[in-house]
This record gives sequence, C-alpha cells and structure tokens, in this order.
Amino acid sequence: MAFSSQRTSSLLLRHGRCARFLCSSSSSSSFQEHISFIKDVATTQPPEHLCQLLGILNARGESILSPGAKQGLMPLTIPLSKSSSGAVTALLRWPTAPIGMEMPVVEVCNHGVWLLAKNVDHFIHRILVNEDANGCQSGSNELFHAASDAGDKLYKKGDFSKSGITDIDVYLLRKVGLFPDVLERIVMKYFKKGDHVSALVTGEFYTRKQHFPGFARPFVFNAQLLQKVGRNLEAKDAARGALKSPWWTLGCKYHEVARIAEWEDEQIEYKTKKLTEESRLEDLNRGKPPFQIALDEAAFLLDLASVEGTWDNSLGQIAECYKEAGLHDMARFVQYKE
Repeated sequence: MAFSSQRTSSLLLRHGRCARFLCSSSSSSSFQEHISFIKDVATTQPPEHLCQLLGILNARGESILSPGAKQGLMPLTIPLSKSSSGAVTALLRWPTAPIGMEMPVVEVCNHGVWLLAKNVDHFIHRILVNEDANGCQSGSNELFHAASDAGDKLYKKGDFSKSGITDIDVYLLRKVGLFPDVLERIVMKYFKKGDHVSALVTGEFYTRKQHFPGFARPFVFNAQLLQKVGRNLEAKDAARGALKSPWWTLGCKYHEVARIAEWEDEQIEYKTKKLTEESRLEDLNRGKPPFQIALDEAAFLLDLASVEGTWDNSLGQIAECYKEAGLHDMARFVQYKE
C-alpha cells in the first residue's frame, strides 16, 4: 500500500529545515509512521536521518510505502518506498544484530535483498553526490532541500568537483563508504582493460568479512570473477563459501551460485532435513543449546523460502522458531500484517 501527504511533501521540498520537526512532531506526516513502526514493531532504534531519506526518496518521485506493507516481501525488511520501475527500497532488520549495528538499506528482490548501503547516512550521502555530479541537470535542488540538516552534515554541494577526483565511483569509495555495486563496477573496469591482476585483487578485497558482514554477495561475485579468468576450482570453492551465508543475500538466484559450486539440490535437501524432528534430537544429543537450534531452523527456513521467493508460506514457522529462541519481538515483527 502506498500513501502520500501532498502538503507534507511540499513543505519538505520548500522548507528542508522543517524535516526534523515534521518527523518528530505529532503531525500526520507519513514519515512518522516509519519511526513508530521501527520502535514499536521492529523494536529497534530508528536511524537518525530516516525522515530525511524518506523525503529524498519522495522528492525523486518514489511512492512512500507503509512500513507494514510487508506481504510477499522478504520478512526481515521494513519497506520505505517503491520506484516507478517497481523496485522496493527498505531497511533490513537483522534478527540478532550486534549492539550498535545500524540497519542496512536494501533493495528487495523476489529471492532476497541487494545491499544498497550499509546505513542510511551512507545512502543519503551517495544520493547527494550522484545528484551533484550529474550537475542537477533539471536545475532543481529538491533532493538537497529534502536532505535538510542531514545534507548539510554529510555533503556540501560542489565537494565532488572540488575534490579533483573525476571518477565518481572512486570518489564514493574514498569519501563516502563501500558499496557492493561500486566495487563490482571497478572490478569490471579493470577486467575490461585486461588488467586481471587488479581485478582479482579488488575482488578479494570485496570479500573481506569486515566490509559486508552477513552478506554472501561479495563471495558470489568473486566466484563469478574467478570463473571468468578460468580459475574454475577456486570459483567452485568461492561459490560454496558463499552458500554458507544466508541465501537471501546472494544478490542472485540460488541455482546460479549452486551451478558454479557444482551442486545440484544437495544443499536444499540438507537444509530441509535439518528441519525434521529427527535432526533436532540429534543436535540436542550433541549438546547444541535449544535456542541455537531454533535460530538455525529459522535461518534454514529463510534460505529455503529464498529459492522460490515463497516468503509468506513460511512466516508462521519462522515466527515459531524465533519464539523458541526467546526472540518474541522478532516473531511478532516477521508475522506483522496490516
């Protein structure tokens, strides 16, 4: 369900400095709904500049979605907006995120999510850099107005040209942060130039665990790159490593990675078997704590649902697993329906 407030949007665009007030006031701003949902339903801390991001997404023509409009979507996501092409931008609520870890911004796909930015500030910063680098061709400053004080803090118009850096991807990596699609573009630029050594070194850099913890996509891309240069055995190992991370973070369909890994349905069969009572008893007998078994089962269910994108079919089972693991708030969140 998409909804908008024409008056609120107009105020955000004409008076960017009012964004924080509108978001924190008792007004009927649709943005306030997201703040309340994250606090009360997702039971986590809303990003400081979420309202400004929503204003930016609205200003660039996207429809703001109700945060509870989760039907058919990967259940750990909180919808923010939908573009004219149908792409849904959302926040990702990790079930067991370390304290202080910010919610990533993702694009929701049928088979999972694609990481857009590690946090809201990085995403806002990137959008403003791109807008400035493109010369605001329409002559409009709407996105900068919508960014309000977040824009003032993160990026000043003209910083890109003043930097002396001509490649926007290089600027983003040096001045903003690491982004999967940017790193992948840089690798492919090297590859097209015939500089396979630089491509492989950058691809390896992409896979360092501290860069994108929890996401399989870097390992998938590295496997594809290794395959391109004929290092098929290493590509197979990289693909198998990728499938140890959540399948809904692969950035592509499961079977595309399984082919490189030279697996058919073995992993699907393995995870299906791990959901049986027999397997649960085996884990208990080995001394695995019940809460960990429940968390593992929730992860297996999410992985299996990602294969065909059948998220809604597994919501009840996933919620039960979180309850058994003591994560009652997560159970309510994944099952939430408007």
